[in-house]
Amino acid sequence: MPKLTRILLLIGLLIAASIALEVGATSSRIDVLHVKGTINPVLVDYIKRGIDRADEDNAIACIIQLDTPGGLDTAMRDIVKDIVNAQVPVVVYVSPSGARAASAGVFITMSAHVAAMAPNTAIGAAHPVAIGTEGEAKMSEAMEEKVVNDAAAYIRSIASAHGRNIEWAEKAVRESVSATEQEALELNVIDMVASDLDALVAQLDGRQVTMLNGSVVTLHTQGATINHVKMTTIEDFLYTIADPNIAYILLSLAMLGLLVEISHPGLIFPGMVGGICLLLAFYSLGMLPVNYAGVLLIVLAFGLFIAEVFTPAFGILTAGGITSLIIGSLILYKGGPLFKIDPRLIATVTICIGGLIAFVVNRVIKAYRRQASTGKEELIGKTAVVKVALKPEGMVFLNGERWTAVSEAGQVSPGEEVIITKVDGLKLWVTKKTIKE
Repeated sequence: MPKLTRILLLIGLLIAASIALEVGATSSRIDVLHVKGTINPVLVDYIKRGIDRADEDNAIACIIQLDTPGGLDTAMRDIVKDIVNAQVPVVVYVSPSGARAASAGVFITMSAHVAAMAPNTAIGAAHPVAIGTEGEAKMSEAMEEKVVNDAAAYIRSIASAHGRNIEWAEKAVRESVSATEQEALELNVIDMVASDLDALVAQLDGRQVTMLNGSVVTLHTQGATINHVKMTTIEDFLYTIADPNIAYILLSLAMLGLLVEISHPGLIFPGMVGGICLLLAFYSLGMLPVNYAGVLLIVLAFGLFIAEVFTPAFGILTAGGITSLIIGSLILYKGGPLFKIDPRLIATVTICIGGLIAFVVNRVIKAYRRQASTGKEELIGKTAVVKVALKPEGMVFLNGERWTAVSEAGQVSPGEEVIITKVDGLKLWVTKKTIKE
């Protein structure tokens, strides 16, 4: 019995030790998220998942490695809320060298419990761009003032909560000022400059941060394991297609596929590809600040192209469709230069679609002009030989077959040649062939 007790005790100690090691390994971990590109709803889900996972696993901190030109205001505010309400310290690190935290990236960086930058990086230019229906330049003066005042108040609140430079933060919104990493450090916009991730972790060791509930947390990062939390395959795919140019390509492929399927029914594959691309394009456009006037113009172009295929107007409808497509492409997005289609891409798509329509219409016109090569219509204009006298009805011989025929003008004797002028069921209407002297 004592021997059994000792064995059970040993097993219990081993289990306890393994649990302790697991807890210790978990608590000495730092999760790192990687953000590169525009701020959009897909990125919101990724950051929220990363912060929640770091909290659930009792990670020391969650580092967001940031490089962004900006993005959507609504997505930026959602990310800021996730950072501010996080139960684990969040560090925003503008890196690698050459990276930037512009526009929406300024708000995200300043909302972090610890803000850091790598050498040769920049932060600033947070003036909100107009996102009215007609685009950036169309925002009224009164509306612009409201939007700017709201953004200024928001960033002042964020900066104040972490004891950062409120005046500079407001200037970044109102005057679009920017700063290098050293300038930002001297102006108390950020907390530290670190050459790389390892240097950042070393500098974080022993630093105290204040959480939203007022509690003070001391970071013990020495010897911590770095855990890179990457996007899932689906997140990465959705983030990739939520790009203005990718969304436009998907929409163009959908148009091409559906045009080919409509003009050549039964091919199936083009229609299937077009349908899939159309659904993906709808998703992508839903993630972006879309100008519905641009969408309607592109839809109108599609309708004009279809009309040209079925009612050839010798290029008039195609010209109207191409014009509508170009204008719709240029105004498809609103919100400034971040959401703009590359003009070269617009030119390429226009040429491809225009070329396809020209090819299809050319084939249709040729088909209309071509004499029928099959069926009864083929017989019209052919020469037949009379076998039974036409008085006016009789019989003729054509292509190895005997046909009942009716003469349209006078009697025709056997052996004479006649020209077929009309086909009525199984009866031919003919006229005597005249011989030129």
